[in-house]
Parts: sequence; C-alpha cells; structure tokens
Amino acid sequence: MDGTTPGAERFQAKPLGLAPRKTRSTNKSEQIGDASALPICPDAPTRILDAAENLIIARGVAAMTLEAVAREAGVSKGGLLYHFASKEVLLEALLGRLAAFIAQEFAACVATQPEGPGRVARSMLEWGFGEGEMACNERHQRAGAVFLAAFHHDPALLAPMRAVIAEMRAAVAADGLPPGHGAAIVAAGDGLFMARLFSLYTPSSEELAEMRAALSGLLGVRP
Repeated sequence: MDGTTPGAERFQAKPLGLAPRKTRSTNKSEQIGDASALPICPDAPTRILDAAENLIIARGVAAMTLEAVAREAGVSKGGLLYHFASKEVLLEALLGRLAAFIAQEFAACVATQPEGPGRVARSMLEWGFGEGEMACNERHQRAGAVFLAAFHHDPALLAPMRAVIAEMRAAVAADGLPPGHGAAIVAAGDGLFMARLFSLYTPSSEELAEMRAALSGLLGVRP
C-alpha cells in the first residue's frame, strides 16, 4: 500500500461542509427570486452543497427544495440553477462529494499507519475505535445522515459511495492478514458507527478499549 485507496482519485475530493455560510450578497441581482442571476461567486457551489446537506440532515430529502436550498445558501434560485440544473443533479453532486470525502478520509487514515501486513486493518481500527485525529467524528456522522436520507429517496444515488466502499473492501482483502480478520474489524467499526448514528448506545471509554484490544488480536500476521 502507498497510503492511497485505489480509484479514489476518480472523485473530486472536497471537505464535507459543517455549516452553511449565512452571508448574503448585497447585489440586488443576486437576491432570492431573481431567476436571471448568473454565478454569484467562486464559492457558490460549495455554499449550495452545504445548504443542501444541512436541510437533508434537519428535515430530510423531501424538504430539500431548490427554493429552500437557495434561501439557506443565500443565493438566488437562478444562481443555484446555474450550477445545478435540477434537484436530482444537486443530490448527485452532494453524494459525489460525500463519496470523495470518505475516500479522502480513508486514504489519509491509511497513510498514518506503517507499511506492512495489516496496514489497512490497523487504520480501520483507528478510524472506528480510536480517539485521535483520525477517529470517527461529527463530520462522519453528518456524512452518514446524508447517506441514509439519500438511500430512502433513491438508492441509485449511492452508486459513488458503493464504489468507494468496494475499493476499501478490496484494500482490506489485500492487506496480508488471514482471511476474514480485516473484514471482521471493518464490520465491528461499521456496527459502532451505526450505533452512534442512531444514538442506540454510547460505549464507555473502558468498553471501547476492551473492544479495541479484542480486535487488535486479529492483526497478527499469518504464521
């Protein structure tokens, strides 16, 4: 492994937005309701995607109308349509950004681990059960919320995410560990992620340490 996940460069990596920018333009041609508006500023697409993400997390895909997104982003509907021609195009762009974010995070996490057998599995263990900079955090929880909402709206929207997950699974399978060991670590991390996402339970620091220790036993190299 060279610290990158195969195929991740196919996605346009952008950081997942945490909050929309509330600043509104002072140019009257850019105000809400002016359908003739052209692109507002270089950052407009990001602001629009951030706004769509926040609306989905707060109220679901059904509430993500073009008018609501434009209002949340502080742009005109015309300005929004200049960048994203329809709601479906906007959703596709948002899920593409989500896929790029996860691919980027995965590659960065793998890059923190020393080379050798189990490198990818160790990174997944740190991602799911660690407490450091690379551990699962609010950004990943927000990504998961968008992922679920999009699935309920149209499962086909998750095609970019499925491609990233397939590449991650392939990297784990080629990690040099006995069959099933890396996959078990990934599955345990996925389960913990879902527990956090749905607020099913919150394991204590002691429980996390115990789970991590148990899973670390799967990182031994095949004799």
